[in-house]
This record gives sequence, structure tokens and C-alpha cells, in this order.
Amino acid sequence: MERLKIAYLSSENPKNKKVWSGTHYSIYRQLCTFGDVTILGPYHPELRLFIAKFINQFYLKVLNKRYSYRHSVFISKGYANYFNKKLKENKYDYIVAPAGSAEIAHLETSIPIIYISDGTFAGCLNYHDSLKNLIANSIKEGNIIEQNAIAKSKHVIVSSEWAKHSAINDYKAPPDKLNVIPFGANFDLLPTATEIDLSAPTAWKLLFVGVYWENKGGEIAFNAFKLLLEKGYNVSLTVLGCLPPNTFKHPKMTVIPFIDKNDMKGQQELNAIYKQHHFLILPTRFDCTPIVINEASAFGIPCLVANTGGVAGHLKENKNGFLINYNDKGNGYATKISELIDQPQEYIRLRKETRKLYDDLLNWDKWVDQIKKILKLS
Repeated sequence: MERLKIAYLSSENPKNKKVWSGTHYSIYRQLCTFGDVTILGPYHPELRLFIAKFINQFYLKVLNKRYSYRHSVFISKGYANYFNKKLKENKYDYIVAPAGSAEIAHLETSIPIIYISDGTFAGCLNYHDSLKNLIANSIKEGNIIEQNAIAKSKHVIVSSEWAKHSAINDYKAPPDKLNVIPFGANFDLLPTATEIDLSAPTAWKLLFVGVYWENKGGEIAFNAFKLLLEKGYNVSLTVLGCLPPNTFKHPKMTVIPFIDKNDMKGQQELNAIYKQHHFLILPTRFDCTPIVINEASAFGIPCLVANTGGVAGHLKENKNGFLINYNDKGNGYATKISELIDQPQEYIRLRKETRKLYDDLLNWDKWVDQIKKILKLS
């Protein structure tokens, strides 16, 4: 079968693994398995962005409200001006636009578009920090952008039922246009199932991962860790990806502020760290579908995650961990972890189930298989 000609349409560079937690890179790599992929970006309409940022600052000072310029018609039309020209340089079978609502909303093309997203504008409005306290016109424009992106797309791929429901309920998207496909793990180095030590340890290591301590619920994770220590459990906590405030210190807490995913040494370090840990604890304050759940699952690490947003797209209850009440301050996490420590056979079962779910669902090979079915390539 002849390989498809695919235009990768994004304002970002998909080869940069730091962008969107490496999801752009993983999607690009998977598309390359069945198509010849041309990267049309990165592109940022600098003058328009300068003006839009100025408008945002004006509203902040005058009204103490924000203008989400990245979801504005003004910026979206700037993208369209550029990408319309780029698309005319070659012939393409499909446009693939990951997290690209603004980039495709005002595009003028007859090429079928595949729009990939982990959350709609309406779903994230007043939920994600960047979409709180917006002026009314910014909300209106953000909804126009999302509506146009969905309407212009032949297929909309989302990573959770949460995102799908919003697309249908908030934007009247035809259900047959939508497909829920979980993402995979964004590590280059992952263990085989036989490489994972599934045994129950005597010293238990908790892993907290996040670039932003507050947004990922770092204080709640720290509370759970301290509660377990107070109950007499032999636990330690590793904080990966950020620097906690100075008030959060403990002799049994290790902080690893940053590891570069773009670097092979960084990939080796991440692989070694995950292999040493026994639980992922993520009391996230807002999330669509955290990729870290899939990455932990690849290592057979059960995840305890706040029940919010589209988390359930990647976290399957009692399969690769547990959803904890969003309002829990640490006790629920500590209780569930202590139950599993006290039942080593149950913990070992859960670890096996966690890795199995990764193999069966939460990997990029399964993702691309589903994409190929949608495109009737298999």
C-alpha cells in the first residue's frame, strides 16, 4: 500500500520532546510508521502575538481580567495566513493537527483534517489556570476557535470520554466524528515486562512527578507521605521535575528538579528512577489525561491520582491504580497505599495488572493501530 502524504500542522516543533510532555514527538514518530510526514511548523505570528499580549496586559491592569490570546481569532487568523501558504507547497492526503485548534480554526483547505486533543476549550474553561478569569469576549472567541476546529475536521481524536462528552455537549460534534484513543508513554527507554521487579519491597518508594508543585498537588502528596511515616510505614518520597517550596523538606524526601527528555542520558536516568519506585502519587489540581500515568504503568507502578478532568482516560480503577477524591488532602492516598503495603499479594497483583493495561491499551503502538483503522489502512 502506498504511504500517505501527511502534513503535521502545529505551531510547535514536534521533534522537541519538551513540548506537550513529549506527546507531539510521539505522535509524529507514530505517523512516520505509515506515512511520509512533512512538518509545517514551528510557526508563531510574532507581531500578532506581541499585540495580543499587550491587549492581555491592558485587560489585566484595567479590569483585572485576562484575554486568552492563544485562543483568539486574531492569532488563529495569523496561523491560517501562514499555514494556508505552506499547504499549497505540496499535495497531502491528510492534515494532522495535534493540540491545534487555533492553528486549524480558520484554515482554508479541502484536505481532510485529523484534529487530536486531550481537552476542549469549554472543558478547560475556569478549570485550567490559563483559562480562568477571562473577559467575556475571550470566552466567546475561545469557543469559536474550538467550534471551528471540530467542524473543519474529518476526524477528532480525543484521549478521554471527558473530552468527548464536552465536544458533543458543548459543541454539538457528531458522535461518529469522535474517537477516544488513549495516548502512550513518552519515554524512549521502557522496560519489557520481564525486566520489572514486581515483588513487594520492605522499603517503599513513592514518586511524585510534575513541573509545577502547586498545580500537581505537591502539598497533598507530601501530606500523604508524612501520614504514612506517622503510621509507621517505611516510605520515602521522590519529587521529580520541580523544586518544592522551602517549607516542604524531610530527610526521607529526595528532590530531582529536572531531567532533559531530549537527551539520551536523561532517558536513561528516568528509566532508572522509575524502576526503583513502587507508587506514583499525583493529586493533580487540573489535568486532561496525564501521560505520566502511562509512563508509570509501563514500569508496573500503580498510580494514585486525583479524580478530575480526563484522568480516567488513562487511570482505570483497580487496574493500574485508583482515583482519589479531588478534595482529599492526603489521607485517602495514605490509606490506599497502606492497604496495599499491608496486602503484599494484592500489591503484586495490581502491579501485574498495571503493566498489562499498559501493554493492552496505554501505548503508542495501540494508538497508531486505532488511527490506521479510522483511516481504513488496516
